[in-house]
Amino acid sequence: MNTAEQTLFLIKTRGPQTAQQLAALLELTSMGARRQLEAWQEKGMLTYEDVADKRGRPSRRWLLTEAGHARFPDRHADLTVQLIDQVRGLFGEAGLDKLIAAREADSERQYRLHLHNAGALPERVAALVRARSSEGYMAEVETRDDGALLLVENHCPICAAARRCQQFCRSELDLFQRVLGADCTVGRVEHMLDGARRCVYVIKAV
Repeated sequence: MNTAEQTLFLIKTRGPQTAQQLAALLELTSMGARRQLEAWQEKGMLTYEDVADKRGRPSRRWLLTEAGHARFPDRHADLTVQLIDQVRGLFGEAGLDKLIAAREADSERQYRLHLHNAGALPERVAALVRARSSEGYMAEVETRDDGALLLVENHCPICAAARRCQQFCRSELDLFQRVLGADCTVGRVEHMLDGARRCVYVIKAV
């Protein structure tokens, strides 16, 4: 991945960044980072917002535009939405529910294979993160101060499908709970469909 692509990737996975923050991450000068940012801005991939910090001096933070987000995998969004509409039209909501159930069952089989040798809850979450990342979700795990684990997904490769049929998202939440086991609870605390930058699930041991 070249420096230009790394710039977009870092903003995608870390959220809005200043030129100084990106310079440190990319090991560039501030001027070099600004050149990368302005080049993407000219292509319509980035925009910025000026945010006042505690000292009162505005800080310029760069973020992805809709076109910038679209550079990342979307699993053929237009075709997926078209197929969802056709299934709904031909077979009704019951047919669509069967389609989602079949997808969920297939995903569950795959995730259980990934988690087969994982023991403790952190190991299972790490295995699930690897499985989701392999599907294009740019997933990672974080640990909160209270010990809860956060499964963070910085990208949704089926976002267009989920917007057209939100059962996909409800299905995933139930699926995570089943594959991670009864010794934990899984809840969604950030959701792209509600306008968040990413999807975040909090996982707590019980």
